[in-house]
Amino acid sequence: MIRFEDIVVRHPGASTPAVAGVSFEVRRGAFTALAGPNGSGKSSIVAALLRRRALDRGRILLNDVDLADVERRDFARLVSVITQREDPAFALPVREYIALGRYPHRSVWRSAAIADSNAIDEAVALAEVEPLIDRATDQLSGGEWQRVRLARALAQGGEGIVLDEPSTFLDMSHEMAAFELLSRLARTGRAVLVVTHQLNLAARFADAMVILHKGKVAATGPIADVMRGSVLEPVYEWPLVVTHDPAIGAPAVFPLRRGR
Repeated sequence: MIRFEDIVVRHPGASTPAVAGVSFEVRRGAFTALAGPNGSGKSSIVAALLRRRALDRGRILLNDVDLADVERRDFARLVSVITQREDPAFALPVREYIALGRYPHRSVWRSAAIADSNAIDEAVALAEVEPLIDRATDQLSGGEWQRVRLARALAQGGEGIVLDEPSTFLDMSHEMAAFELLSRLARTGRAVLVVTHQLNLAARFADAMVILHKGKVAATGPIADVMRGSVLEPVYEWPLVVTHDPAIGAPAVFPLRRGR
């Protein structure tokens, strides 16, 4: 559904590109994880998808249509995006904030409809934020805020969902619940792209993984092909061992102490 073709993204004034010829695809019905060290270009790819960063080269395709030819409202109807950072200008009641996800589906003259209300209710239930619904956004902890942001993206709907570090601030149970939910969304036919540093969590739930290193693709493919010591150790520049999750057999990486 979303295809990145040889994209190059350069920050203003930078001598080298943040993203240097990256290609990969986010397919419908699949959970794709995008990982890599800090500064490897992950968030720059999300920014390019949102058209907050111009492409020096290449193109991004949405359902085989060049993103440059897709109206912003049409994009928002098809793909919901949670960026890594978001600082609201002012506090809102949580339900009103989640309702912002329905904005792309409303015409200029149309107010909220039953479909919008139903979508919000479903998103609240899926993200498990019912206890937060009567609070204001400035009364939320970091983890609660992340869950409310996920609810807004779910209310927005569409064929794809892109999340940049969605597990930040989440405790273990909510982290697992978020990835379980994203896996279920992929199984229903959505295209799911998650930017994450949580390699072991991604290995449990993702169908495919893309590893970036210094703005380029270091490895891409099924989890078992990517989660290997020979791939990850030079990327992260740290000694590590890859073994298997005792619960489900998925690959699991463990960093080692230097000199031990």
